Amino acid sequence: MSARINIARPASGGYTPDPHGFGNSRPSAGYRAANPDDPIEKLRTFARTVEDYVDIYSQPLKPHLPAIGRFLIVGTFLEDSWRIVTQWGDQLWYLQRHRHFPWGISHFFLIINVITMLIGSGAVISKKYSEYAVGGLLGVVIVQAFGYGLIFDLNFFLRNLSVIGGLLMVFTDSMYTRKKIFAGLPTLSENDRKKYFLLAGRILLIFLFIGFILRGQWSITRVFVSVIGLAACIMVAVGFKAKWSAGFLVIMLSIFNVFINNFWSIHSAHPQRDFLKYDFFQTLSIVGGLILLVNMGPGGLSVDEKKKTY
Repeated sequence: MSARINIARPASGGYTPDPHGFGNSRPSAGYRAANPDDPIEKLRTFARTVEDYVDIYSQPLKPHLPAIGRFLIVGTFLEDSWRIVTQWGDQLWYLQRHRHFPWGISHFFLIINVITMLIGSGAVISKKYSEYAVGGLLGVVIVQAFGYGLIFDLNFFLRNLSVIGGLLMVFTDSMYTRKKIFAGLPTLSENDRKKYFLLAGRILLIFLFIGFILRGQWSITRVFVSVIGLAACIMVAVGFKAKWSAGFLVIMLSIFNVFINNFWSIHSAHPQRDFLKYDFFQTLSIVGGLILLVNMGPGGLSVDEKKKTY
């Protein structure tokens, strides 16, 4: 309370309250005022403005982002299990004829895949035993790559790396949730693991866009989209404005997914329909991983966190 009392002690004759005139000067506007036309500062101001608008208008969605992200991540596994069940005969014929699976082994291979994908997806969505669910789904990705002979297909390989990045985001999200529940208990080793998993997840998530750049016909629009998307991918990987960059990639990939992988516009008997449907749900899975990144942030091993430290 004493700080609010005006004592009004008379100043001595040799005392000057403000010898340098700082009291009459205007407050400094910072670096931006010193360099109002600097393009880098303009870019920073624009990025801050965009982040503010995103924070304001995404508030109603924020509590639901983890659930949305988790559901989208396992979408490709749910679609894959449904496709195996509805195309059971075709799947067996392919494995036995082209992959030389013995009768019975092919049945066991498909059954184990379907059961693991359904149980793992349900566990991820319900946030029950997420670590074991992620391990099971990761095993499905690896086993299918060898079982269907697609391990050396570059596009398939890059997409699977991105799906694995999404699964790592689920794993990190489970650690993030556990940390909030037991706020005073997380150990140093657990915090370190979270940082490294987030770093690995960020890097793996961008491989889908690299696959998009490497395939297809080049055009002016494609070059423009590729340059902007690649810049956003690099920002996600290094953790610079990671939330903003991940949000931008979510919007870009969602638009790209609807217009490029529009399997619903193709006749059900067309052979290309299954490939487009597979690409569509895999892209949704990667979008889900990016949504979890938007919700959690880039983690300790990132430029954004280092800027907070210094």
